[in-house]
Amino acid sequence: MWKDLKYLLAYIVPAIVAHALYYKGIWSYNGVTVSFIAIPILEAFFPGNKENLEKEAEQTQASKTFFNILLYLNVPMLLGILYWYFYSLANLSLQTYEIVGLTLSTGIYIGGVGINVAHELGHRTEALPRFLSKVLLVPNLYLHFAIEHNHGHHVHIATPKDPATSRFNENIYTFYCRSVILGYLSAWKLEAKRLRQQDQAVVGRHNQMIHFQLIQVAYLALVVALFGLAMLPFAIITAILGFLMLETVNYIEHYGLQRRQLESGRYEPVQPWHSWNCNHDVGRILLYELTRHSDHHYKANRKYQVLRHFEKAPLLPWGYPTSMLIALFPPLWFYLMNPKVEAFNQQIA
Repeated sequence: MWKDLKYLLAYIVPAIVAHALYYKGIWSYNGVTVSFIAIPILEAFFPGNKENLEKEAEQTQASKTFFNILLYLNVPMLLGILYWYFYSLANLSLQTYEIVGLTLSTGIYIGGVGINVAHELGHRTEALPRFLSKVLLVPNLYLHFAIEHNHGHHVHIATPKDPATSRFNENIYTFYCRSVILGYLSAWKLEAKRLRQQDQAVVGRHNQMIHFQLIQVAYLALVVALFGLAMLPFAIITAILGFLMLETVNYIEHYGLQRRQLESGRYEPVQPWHSWNCNHDVGRILLYELTRHSDHHYKANRKYQVLRHFEKAPLLPWGYPTSMLIALFPPLWFYLMNPKVEAFNQQIA
């Protein structure tokens, strides 16, 4: 039980954003400094381990309600922080640098935590977690992720058909454009395919993508109604920051890895070595084990608390925040990562 409590440390992230909103000033940048300075330093001293749960303990661990509650509590936290953020900008006399800092911190939070928890909940089969997953995606204006991620990315990962798989020698800025645009279009196509299979009209009340657009417009309208038209750009900016956090993570998780195409034209089944894994302890806790991404793609229905390390899976040499920062400088990323990709691809060839 005591080991389970380590995941309470994930609430450090909303706590530092709340601290930024309360104290403001230079503290407005808490989300940036903690995420991309403090955590990389910590991960340099705590590189992680390769330990997995014993098979007998997996079923017990996977069935504990405690782990679900930890995820669910992120919903009121995120909504509360968003309200506080918009209220602060609309009603307080803030300096420009404070507005920038609070916007960056909030955007990092709704993407780094909001989409991440939405991602975990979106793989569940029960109605409540799937609903809460969509609630968390709304402030990121990324509801289509609920369709594209589960029915597109998980099917086509590590193939040219997947917009969210970064290609070898593709810089992150080109990847942003391709993944964001093609991922959105893919969600429309997937939803149209689903409706045709059910003999329902593509343009009609059953189309989830139409629902999603209306919900997102309603969210923006609600922000304007509560806090004024001046807050509309900030709702959009924080959403962009949020989904770019997701896309940066996508970039580092799949860079340069490919599934073999078989003689039949189909691709080999997804294996643990088709995603980069990361065992750094700090990131594992704060991101609810997202960093053990190889097992997540191998068995998408496995809950975060029982995800495993695989010896055959490629390992990122750094934690997620450090990897994300390096990826923002393509020449440095290529210099450091391309040899690792080539060596690994030769190893599994």
